[in-house]
Amino acid sequence: MRIIFMGTPEFSVPVLDALVQAGHEIAAVYCQPPRPAGRGKKDRPSPVQARAEALGLEVRHPVSLKTAQAQQDFAALQADVAVVVAYGLLLPQEILDAPPLGCLNIHASLLPRWRGAAPIHRAIMGGDEKTGVCIMQMEAGLDTGPVLLCKELPIGATETTAALHDRLSVLGAATIVEALAQLPQLIAQVQPQEGVTYAAKIDKAEARIDWHRPAVEVDRLIRGLSPFPGAWFALNGVRIKVLGSCLAPGEGTPGCVLDAELRVACGTGAVQLTRLQRAGKAAQDAAVFQSGAQIAPGTLLSGE
Repeated sequence: MRIIFMGTPEFSVPVLDALVQAGHEIAAVYCQPPRPAGRGKKDRPSPVQARAEALGLEVRHPVSLKTAQAQQDFAALQADVAVVVAYGLLLPQEILDAPPLGCLNIHASLLPRWRGAAPIHRAIMGGDEKTGVCIMQMEAGLDTGPVLLCKELPIGATETTAALHDRLSVLGAATIVEALAQLPQLIAQVQPQEGVTYAAKIDKAEARIDWHRPAVEVDRLIRGLSPFPGAWFALNGVRIKVLGSCLAPGEGTPGCVLDAELRVACGTGAVQLTRLQRAGKAAQDAAVFQSGAQIAPGTLLSGE
């Protein structure tokens, strides 16, 4: 097929590669414009732009798709279908209607659960045992379109958003290739009204660890916010991010370090901290971090 690809972050790159490897013709790649990044704050292309240029593909990054010119340029590509994954711009109805086969979105959840911006984070934070990807026929509503194909993945007991992100990206790439190959035979299933939840964008204010919460909730928060923005606690006025954890036995005053291996008491139960990061430093496994930090048992970790 002749495809317009629309995506921006690292999550979208395996999808672009899979479409190319499957022999589809990429008419153009749409992504967000380069953003200032790094110490010099120089404009840096998105991961999708960098990969598309390496593949010799045409790249476009309009600021908006609402103008008549942008819509004419899009339609002039005469693509059969658009494949959209974590693009970052809302698609007006004129864009959705342009390709004869419409616009297909790869969404990283089991719709209608976790519509919205942060489905991977919210699935872990919500304690879901499974997630997956859905190939959805896009319409004007927020992730409300009918689903053409769905694939499930179990969520590991100690899995972080970073690890689940990578697995879902690979699954999404394989699933869209399968969906395109079967497109004439696929029957779009309208999403049920029951079970709708919204994956709101992550607010950095959510990242402070409240040790008074049950251990199961603290563990989900830590894993769900790893690596970004990173759940944190304060030690001697310095914020320390926790990027990995697991449930552990133990009780005590919430926030109290129970042993030298960084087992910490919560409102009920305890969590074992497995990976930590000081501001401006690289992330470290707990044993390496503790060899320098020397946080003594009995220390109270602050959430302030």
